[in-house]
Amino acid sequence: MITFADMLTLKPVGEGSWIGEPGSGVGKRLFGGHALAQALMAACEAEGSGKLPHSLHANFLAPGMAADPVRYDVTQLGAGRSFSRYRVDAVQGDRQVLTMTVSAQLEEGGLSHADTAPDVGDLASARHALERWQESQGDIERLPVIGDLGLRPIEIIPADAPSLFGDAPHPPSSAVWMRSRDEIGDVPGMSRAQLAYASDILFLRNALLPHGVRPGDSRVQISSLDHAIWFHTTPDFSQWHLLAGHSPWAGNARGLSKGHFFAEDGTLVATVMQENLMRVVDA
Repeated sequence: MITFADMLTLKPVGEGSWIGEPGSGVGKRLFGGHALAQALMAACEAEGSGKLPHSLHANFLAPGMAADPVRYDVTQLGAGRSFSRYRVDAVQGDRQVLTMTVSAQLEEGGLSHADTAPDVGDLASARHALERWQESQGDIERLPVIGDLGLRPIEIIPADAPSLFGDAPHPPSSAVWMRSRDEIGDVPGMSRAQLAYASDILFLRNALLPHGVRPGDSRVQISSLDHAIWFHTTPDFSQWHLLAGHSPWAGNARGLSKGHFFAEDGTLVATVMQENLMRVVDA
């Protein structure tokens, strides 16, 4: 079975180009987090001066196929003593599926402050509540989206499973515990790529929660449009992290979500924003 590290290990295929292989099969379409993570790894491969990615901004351009490899073409946009910037274009066949800009920085000291983690209850209680909810659902593997979560390389425990996975209107906020199912060791770029993968799992749910839309609801066309991450430090994604998200706005068939990743000790690790398509489909 392919490991998370295998999925994030790219094959060079020429000057400035790498191939990323498919990962665990979850549907026919390429998962956005898969492309984000591999594109970030391509930028890390191109960066040779010890700088680490501190931000990425990506646009999803066209649907990709989950079963096919992706070629990542990297162009350096500029390089200085402290920062370097890259553009990464993800291509399948003759179709460009994603474009991303990545900024990398040498680590340095400076003024600092950070938000604190919200109080969403402890992980053990969340796990117990999830188990009770799963037992109430019968054959959970048949549920759209929810039934596929066990196939991903990220383990997920919602702080409030009934609200996150249900169809009752709920305020547009959620909290989800996440960690990698595999350990990759001390590889900072790959650790940040793991977080990038995780950041696209269920994140757009925040914009749908007030509208009574269950994951996989065929009445609403859903996809990620763009995605941004700011890395504040290198996560250890073999340990639990909390993604606390909120949607401040939805309209015009789009929804906006923002969130923070916190380590289990409360350290603010990364900030994420995403806009997604949420178009109501005529019955």
